[in-house]
Amino acid sequence: MATIAVSGASGKTGWRVVQEALARGHRVKALVRPTSELPAGLEGAEVVRLQLGQTAELQNALRGCEALVIATGARPSVDLTGPLQVDAFGVRDQIRACDAVGLRRVVLVSSLCAGRWLHPLNLFGLILVWKRLGERWLEQSGLDWTVVRPGGLSEREEQLDAEGLVFSGPDQQESDSIPRRLVARVCLDALETPAAVGRIIEITSKAEQPSQSLDGWLAANA
Repeated sequence: MATIAVSGASGKTGWRVVQEALARGHRVKALVRPTSELPAGLEGAEVVRLQLGQTAELQNALRGCEALVIATGARPSVDLTGPLQVDAFGVRDQIRACDAVGLRRVVLVSSLCAGRWLHPLNLFGLILVWKRLGERWLEQSGLDWTVVRPGGLSEREEQLDAEGLVFSGPDQQESDSIPRRLVARVCLDALETPAAVGRIIEITSKAEQPSQSLDGWLAANA
């Protein structure tokens, strides 16, 4: 049993990561903004309210944790600097805090097509550009990192066991979707799989896709 911090824990992917981690027997610190409304499902986690830019508070929250799942992400807003602040600078703040307290293992939830300039999502503050910058800072950090790039995110919770995951390396998938719950599970699988360190992993899912595990895919694509 490990102690795992999850940032963005009040978000639609983050709270599912918290739930999945608790279900696997981990202790969880759920990091949320001071003004965030807490969703149902965080029961059993230690909720820590802070701004990511508050260096001392963030470091204190991460002390004693063995891993961090970064599930923060800019929300649609009239403020087009939001993606820069959250997906780039916010990730950098978390990387620096991990380094300061000796937390080595980090999984970052990013997005398919991260780094693309010509993409409709970039109409919302160049979000894919800044996501890629956050990824690069993590890659260059010296930490034990994994980047998980999901496709279009679905809220669907039913019949997930019938969904087969489609894994690939970076810049190989462009579309298709995946339920957020499955993204959360892959993040936890990545934490438990040493071969996931130093890898960018793109994931989508399909009902007709044969079942495949993350460790099985990594072994076949070492």
